[in-house]
Amino acid sequence: MTPLVKTEWLAAELGANDLRIIDATLFLTGDARNARAEFEAAHIPGAVFIDLDELVDTGNPLPNMLPAPEKFASRMQALGLGDGSRIVIYDNSPLHSAARAWWMLTVFGAHEVAILDGGLPKWLAEGRALESGKPVVRHRHFTVWADTKPVRTMAAMIDNLRSKAEQVVDARSGGRFAGTEPEPHANLRGGHIPGSKNLPQTNLFNADGTWKTGADLQAAFAAAGVDTTKPLVTTCGSGITAAVVAFGATLLGAKDVALYDGSWSEWGASPTAPVVTGAA
Repeated sequence: MTPLVKTEWLAAELGANDLRIIDATLFLTGDARNARAEFEAAHIPGAVFIDLDELVDTGNPLPNMLPAPEKFASRMQALGLGDGSRIVIYDNSPLHSAARAWWMLTVFGAHEVAILDGGLPKWLAEGRALESGKPVVRHRHFTVWADTKPVRTMAAMIDNLRSKAEQVVDARSGGRFAGTEPEPHANLRGGHIPGSKNLPQTNLFNADGTWKTGADLQAAFAAAGVDTTKPLVTTCGSGITAAVVAFGATLLGAKDVALYDGSWSEWGASPTAPVVTGAA
């Protein structure tokens, strides 16, 4: 299974014994839409809903921080996701939140994980099958395990200011990166990590919501001054859209991709972390 799968492929695979489908739709806090309610009203047959708002480290004041491996494994088991499953993730969100679920699953040991190209909007536009209600699932074993190599802490990011070992790629909008647009979260300074590059996550998609691929995707990274053959670490507001850029780099064959989980929610709130304003 490739990391990015088409709706035609998924439609043909529906009902396969080892296939698990996840709706990972997430909206910003305060958005009037309710991801769980939308899932229960209509979802791809066989899908389960993963609550990214809940699947976090509740003991950390920062938003969206990775949960403990035990918590993650427990939630996956309850959703019927087990070792050996082929997992396809989709969303119906401007945050393209399926990428966050993809990143978390890879960190916690899932081996065959893909994102549905175009997500639920493309599935709907093609008039494909839907179902409603809450799915009934059978618990399966999901091994408790974590690979923290692709996770960056604030300490690591500060060290990188000196070493410059990794390119830092910021997935936020150009205005937030430059500090000319207000941050959606209170008490955060505007601007960006010194030396970082700005690649808004929206730049990785075609007008129809599908992923750019090949030369078009490569051009998006190149336009931002990012070399995907060299180590990079992605960041954003709170670790969600940073995963979009990480997934895009992975599609291009990048082998050394990390994500700063605290992102701007941590860096922008720190009184001592250096901040730069203006375009990159």
